[in-house]
Amino acid sequence: MSGDFTRIRYEVDGYVATVTLARPEAANALDAATIDDLDAALDLVEADDSVRVVVLAAEGRNFCAGHDLKELLAGEEHWAAMRSTAEGKWRHEQVMYLERSLRWRNFPLPTIAAVQGACTAAGLMLACMCDLIVAADDARFSNPVLRMSGAGVELLVEPWELGARRAKEFLLCARTLDAAEAERAGLVNRLVPRARLASEARAMADEVALVPPVTARAVKASINAMLDRQGQSDSWQHHFVVHQLVSNTETALGMAAERAAGGMDGVKREIGRE
Repeated sequence: MSGDFTRIRYEVDGYVATVTLARPEAANALDAATIDDLDAALDLVEADDSVRVVVLAAEGRNFCAGHDLKELLAGEEHWAAMRSTAEGKWRHEQVMYLERSLRWRNFPLPTIAAVQGACTAAGLMLACMCDLIVAADDARFSNPVLRMSGAGVELLVEPWELGARRAKEFLLCARTLDAAEAERAGLVNRLVPRARLASEARAMADEVALVPPVTARAVKASINAMLDRQGQSDSWQHHFVVHQLVSNTETALGMAAERAAGGMDGVKREIGRE
């Protein structure tokens, strides 16, 4: 089964569905169409009883450079146009960023992110929604948006992935973790040569697929329930509100106006995108 997608590729091989971000010319930045395609791909997986594992991959040098700031600054796309008011911005980010991301986290089947190159801000958020992460040796993980007066994007995944003290340094100092450091910190499960990223992610998927689906679903749900009892879901809901408040302060709005006036070159300098 396949879909009519413009921003991703969807393939099923045996028990494994592979969803591939396919905007390498934009460093696989997440525009509205990409987010819609990712959500539709999960619909296809749910309708296919043969699939036991989902691999989330990306074409090109980079996994994902975050939200598509060019689309947001233009303000012409439906969701981007809603952001002209605080209420519209809240609705956009709730539906397209918060809820669509949490669908990956709460998806019944095990998911594996295969990450190479830049995995930045919303790209890091998306990768962390997956159950397992395989990283190429050229992967780089960062979330520098605090310097743009953003409160670490919509889901604050870093404390849960890195621990509180390391998360504070990562965010406040705009640290970039290379693949080896990310593995040591427990952010990724396996570190592999770039040339073997796809094959190693597939090998992991094949291992996971050996578990009966009913068992895999149950254990994933149980571990997620443990995290929720530790406060993960509540902390994310709290942070989403904080993020909305911070992004509508005079400081944040002023910086956004400066970015809009300076165009994408200014934005890229701020977040360090290549």
